[in-house]
Amino acid sequence: MFTGIVEELGEVVRIADTGGDSALVAIRGPLVTSDARHGDSIAVNGVCLTVVDVDGGVFTADVMGETLRRSALGGLRPGDPVNLERAAALNSRLGGHLVQGHVDGVGEVLSREPAAQWETLRFRLPTTLARYVVEKGSITVDGVSLTVAAVGDDWFTVGLIPTTLKLTTLGGRGVGASVNLEVDVLAKYVERLLDARLPAGTDGTAPALPGDATGGAR
Repeated sequence: MFTGIVEELGEVVRIADTGGDSALVAIRGPLVTSDARHGDSIAVNGVCLTVVDVDGGVFTADVMGETLRRSALGGLRPGDPVNLERAAALNSRLGGHLVQGHVDGVGEVLSREPAAQWETLRFRLPTTLARYVVEKGSITVDGVSLTVAAVGDDWFTVGLIPTTLKLTTLGGRGVGASVNLEVDVLAKYVERLLDARLPAGTDGTAPALPGDATGGAR
């Protein structure tokens, strides 16, 4: 579990095809590797990866083909900057929101609008994810916890402060760039629970609550 607060801007050192529809990725990150051990979790652009080895400030991780295809990690090249965050500790502050490191889809930078003290970015949003995104709600973009400023059927906008622009990859993402998106997991749980409780009929009445024999409208 992560919080979406990027700890360090790392760098891809190498990507090696290991066969069998997988790759071994080496990433430089002196801060996140300072206490990393084999088996630890580190989020790379919002994707939870498991540390295989650590050597001189560089950690390696196995990446399955499924992950490469379903996230923007497949487009990484040596030298590319990446957002890094270690897994949250139970006694740490929750500065962002609960982030799983499980990418739900890939978005695209549609536009950038600079202002005096911040910048507004508009992203393309897969229509299958739009129902989970609400104005003033949380979304994770390349591992960065952000507040949604506005949302449409297939887009959303966020405002980025100078610190975020400087210390994360979002400061350099140009129009057309792909980004990893993770919606708020709480929204998905709520949807699942409501789906299980909604009646099969479509008469417009509210579903019965547990222990409520009457149901009906309220």
